[in-house]
Amino acid sequence: MRRAPAGLEPLSPRRKWRAITIGTLLLVPAWWLLLAGLVAAADGTGDGGPDPAAAIALGLALIPFAYVALAFLTEQPRPPAAVLKAMALTLLVGIPVSALAADAVTGMVAGLGAGGACAIRADEGHSVRVRAAAVALAAVYTFVLVRTASALVLLPAPVFPFTAVGMADHVSEWRRRREAPVT
Repeated sequence: MRRAPAGLEPLSPRRKWRAITIGTLLLVPAWWLLLAGLVAAADGTGDGGPDPAAAIALGLALIPFAYVALAFLTEQPRPPAAVLKAMALTLLVGIPVSALAADAVTGMVAGLGAGGACAIRADEGHSVRVRAAAVALAAVYTFVLVRTASALVLLPAPVFPFTAVGMADHVSEWRRRREAPVT
C-alpha cells in the first residue's frame, strides 16, 4: 500500500480519469506509429509502407509525452523521476512480454501499463500488487484477443494499459472502504 505524499490530498476520481483519458489520447499516435513500424519491419519488402526504423523511433519518442501528462495531471510529487521510471519499466516489461507472447501488441499493453502504473500517482491505499495484477490481466486479455479476434484487437488495445491502472485503484479504494470499521 502506498501513502499520499505529505500535503497532497487524495486525487479525485474525476481528475484521475481526466488524466488517464488525456494520457491515452497522447498514447494513441505513439501506439499506431510503433505498430506501423513493427508491421513494416516484419513485412520486410519495403513496398509502400513507412520506414520501420523511423516509425518505431518516433513512436518511442512520443510515449514519454503520455507519461508526462499522467505524472503532471495526477500531481506526481517528482514528475521527471516518475516519467523516467515509467519509460524504463515500459522497456523492461514490454520487451520480455512481447518475446514470451510472440506478438508485439501484448507486450506493448503490458509495458505501457507498467509504465502507466509508475506515472500515475498512487494515493494511500493504492496497492502496487493490485496495479500489477490489473496490468497483467489487461495483457492476458490482449493475448487472448490477438489470437481470437486477430486485427480487431488493434482498435481498443491502446485503451487497456492506463485504464487497467485506474480500475486497479478503484478496486483498492473499494476494498479499503469495505474493510473500514463502521462508526
